[in-house]
Amino acid sequence: MATESSSGSGDFLNNLGRVYSIYTGGFLAFVILIAVLEQMGVPNKILGYLFVFFTLAVYAIIGVLSRTAQVSEYYVAGRSVPAFYNGMATGADWMSAASFVGMAGTLFLLGYDGIAWVLGWTGGFVLVSILIGPYLRKFGAYTVPDFLAFRYGGNFARGLGVVVLVACSFTYVTAQIYGTGLIASRFLGMPFELAVFAGLVGILVCSMLGGMRAVTWTQVAQYIVLIIAYLTPIVILSTKKYGFPIPELTYGLAISDIIAREQQMLASGLATVANLKPHISPFINYSPLNFFAIILCMMVGTASLPHILMRYFTTPSVREARQSVAWSLLFIFLLYFSAPAYAAFSKLEVYTNIIGADVSALKPWIFNWGELGLIQICGKNAGSIDAIVAACKAIAGHTGVVRLQDFVINTDVIVLSTPEIAGLPYVISGLVAAGGLAAALSTADGLLLAIANALSHDVYYKMIDPSAPTVRRLLVARVLLLIVAIVAAATAATKPGDILAMVGWAFSLAMAGNFPALVMGVWWKRTTATGAICGIIAGFGLCLFYLVTTRYFPGAGVKYYGMTSLLNPVTGAPLVDIAKAMALPNAMEAFPTLAHPLANKVGWFGLTNIACGMLGAPLGFAVIYVVSLLGKEPSKEMQAYVDDIRKPRGRTVLEEKTT
Repeated sequence: MATESSSGSGDFLNNLGRVYSIYTGGFLAFVILIAVLEQMGVPNKILGYLFVFFTLAVYAIIGVLSRTAQVSEYYVAGRSVPAFYNGMATGADWMSAASFVGMAGTLFLLGYDGIAWVLGWTGGFVLVSILIGPYLRKFGAYTVPDFLAFRYGGNFARGLGVVVLVACSFTYVTAQIYGTGLIASRFLGMPFELAVFAGLVGILVCSMLGGMRAVTWTQVAQYIVLIIAYLTPIVILSTKKYGFPIPELTYGLAISDIIAREQQMLASGLATVANLKPHISPFINYSPLNFFAIILCMMVGTASLPHILMRYFTTPSVREARQSVAWSLLFIFLLYFSAPAYAAFSKLEVYTNIIGADVSALKPWIFNWGELGLIQICGKNAGSIDAIVAACKAIAGHTGVVRLQDFVINTDVIVLSTPEIAGLPYVISGLVAAGGLAAALSTADGLLLAIANALSHDVYYKMIDPSAPTVRRLLVARVLLLIVAIVAAATAATKPGDILAMVGWAFSLAMAGNFPALVMGVWWKRTTATGAICGIIAGFGLCLFYLVTTRYFPGAGVKYYGMTSLLNPVTGAPLVDIAKAMALPNAMEAFPTLAHPLANKVGWFGLTNIACGMLGAPLGFAVIYVVSLLGKEPSKEMQAYVDDIRKPRGRTVLEEKTT
């Protein structure tokens, strides 16, 4: 069976270029077919169903065809993924709903300050390449806790690694499932609470049968969909407005038009100085401390996230692991370089087509999002024309046109709604939805697999039943994958935060819990097991404590940069008096904007909770260093292993079992 499987896998690997070229052509043909159906009058709802179900069906087919009963195939795709395709899969794994759905929305909201996320997430892969990724591949582990257990001598370190992995990955995967629910609820017309479980089905069919092998090849397919979907609307808008199909080069023209439109809105009374935040002005939403703290946390978190590091376990060699980091950067660059342009074109369309429009003549798409509570006009959910007309009439002196202070849009729907805001054909909206779904699914697959693999391999196999046969190990992995997925979907259904915030928390938790122990384990032979264990507990514990207290107990030392009233995160208009709101029972439920992660909520040193890794990681390094110096140095054999890990050539340190 092994020979047959290897032969089939070899044929597939030898024809990867042909396979994915056919796939790309087929997807483009499908998009053209949808465009033709739209012109023939097929209802938009039917087109939305076709987009969602067609893409899910393709991913499911790849997942089923990639099923495996071999441990190495399930956990690390047989370590046979070429660097180019591993880079593409990493790009899809990396560009989650936060990147596809949330990043441009954050740049729309924050302008200059949102660049912190772009810089941090892009720069992180430099750290992966230089400090960690190739060395873990040389070690030859299945999971990050595998390395911690070997380097730091036993199951206690492994257990801590599992705790950190589950905490950051579960937070991250909840955001992805939230993203799938958002898309499914809008384009399938089902309640959000049900839509998250519909998205869950798509996630499971990609990963349950084939593990990392199936996830890898579906992620390559998903990257192709998401990058086409992301670039298409802004290429069209760039061409329509400026006659040039490269939006990254017309981005400056769009900024100039935004500035001109802002001045027009101020002059005509459609905006006030208080609620207009200039798009290119720095440090309006974040203090300089938080701006640079977010950059650093996103960079270091990138080099610490288990589901990203796992991708470099799948390459045939250390050299290809390093090469795949370079390919990852290229594929990620294509989207990240376009995100600021996407935000600018989207804001220009909002300012042009919505601000100043008659309230009674707004387009139907607004009400589709308004029914989900994601667009508000005049302080009310834009669920119907009658509701918002009545709401605006109730405002003294309102003239019946939409002002900037009247319009509030959730940052998570900026990208998804831009084609509709700009009046593009519905096929473009469906394409963007398919791209957002691909981004969320690809990352959710990797995260769920990281959690399930850690629980099945590190907890069950390594700590509970080391003699478990292969069949039972894979069965346990699949059952745990299902359980974790259901729990994550149930959590996402409660809407615990916006996508970008949840992802930011995951990065800081990974930074505090993983980065010091991994870096010191590779680069300082003197690091001891006791030092690493104490460092993980101290750094991760402090980060988690800070995050929980500032997020769920805001009265305990939290401030809002001295503001006496909380401002609308889009318009800047006062929403609620903080002093009065915080004195009320159930304040967080009564005023959900108090919990908004972009509302400049901070604690110690004025540091936002998204950047709690800035507290945990330095403490972790310090504790590891001091405790290691106080203890007995590691054995000569372990120090030799560390030396060996840092050599790019030679045998894999942890030899794999062939049975």
